[in-house]
Amino acid sequence: MVARMKKKEVTRTLTPVELEIMSAVWQLGKATVKEVQAELPKERELAYTTVATMMKILEGKGIVRSERGDKAHLFIPILRREDYAAQSLKSLTQKVFAESPTALVKHLLEDTKLSVDDLKEI
Repeated sequence: MVARMKKKEVTRTLTPVELEIMSAVWQLGKATVKEVQAELPKERELAYTTVATMMKILEGKGIVRSERGDKAHLFIPILRREDYAAQSLKSLTQKVFAESPTALVKHLLEDTKLSVDDLKEI
């Protein structure tokens, strides 16, 4: 009998700036460069051309796709926020917490002050 091989999961690590841009795209659902630029934190003053370049880089990485809109290109996420979060946590657990989800959760609980409501929600 032949063992079934699991498809190798591709982990896409985003730089801090890419993550800020993707957070805006995820929030908006689909967006133009101008809309993404307006959604970025106010302390992050990125020029329109910089945001446009970053969006093209994300498209090249297969994280967003673009389509022609009425007046500008729309960028649509291919990578879902939930999938990126899962990939990131899996990578963090493997690399930092010696593949121990228990150690990760223990660290989070020790490092964060949780309210009674938070604990009930968990």
